[in-house]
Amino acid sequence: MPFEDKGFAKVDLHRALRKGFPEVVLGEGKSPEQTVVIAEEIYKQGGTLLITRVGQEVFDIVHQRIPEATYHPLARAITANKNRDVTLRPGISVVTAGTADLPVAEEAAVTAELMGNKVERIYDVGVAGIHRLLEYLPALQKAKVVIAVAGMEGALPSVIGGLISAPVIGVPTSTGYGASLQGITALLAMLNSCAPGVSVVNIDNGFGAGYLASLINQASSETPNI
Repeated sequence: MPFEDKGFAKVDLHRALRKGFPEVVLGEGKSPEQTVVIAEEIYKQGGTLLITRVGQEVFDIVHQRIPEATYHPLARAITANKNRDVTLRPGISVVTAGTADLPVAEEAAVTAELMGNKVERIYDVGVAGIHRLLEYLPALQKAKVVIAVAGMEGALPSVIGGLISAPVIGVPTSTGYGASLQGITALLAMLNSCAPGVSVVNIDNGFGAGYLASLINQASSETPNI
């Protein structure tokens, strides 16, 4: 199983063969130069690149070395893809409780799109005005997997889980006041959901939700109808 030893990093060049998608670069905590060196190696080998949790200043450096790279400011992510002509699989919806949850939701959406999925975005439909969510119920019922992103009390995944048959991936966010405890309240609420078919990723983990949703959508698309 090959890897490229850069001294400060051992780049996994076998990840795409094992997992179907190359290693993803977490930019947070790395210097811009470290990020660029790792990114160049991954892109050279596979032609698909995702860097998460980075600012515009990192993108400016990456773009000089990888001109095909695109920056997604809201998601704080960089993508590059030599296989843009691939037909996207429909089936994933990303839903947020509030506008403050958009950065996490966009990280999920950008991840899923780069992995070959068509993503429907339904934003700011939290339970404080649940009629907004119900307006989109027909669209949600057609989804093969839904990513529900919410802070505060984290009720959105449970509500959606009780209304549709598809799997729901809950993403607690660190948005909210006082007793929301930087997302811990939402995390515990989602973990204690009584709605069947709800799974949960870690606080603010949009990337993890987008990756998991892609795997579910791919498996669903490849399963023949009985």
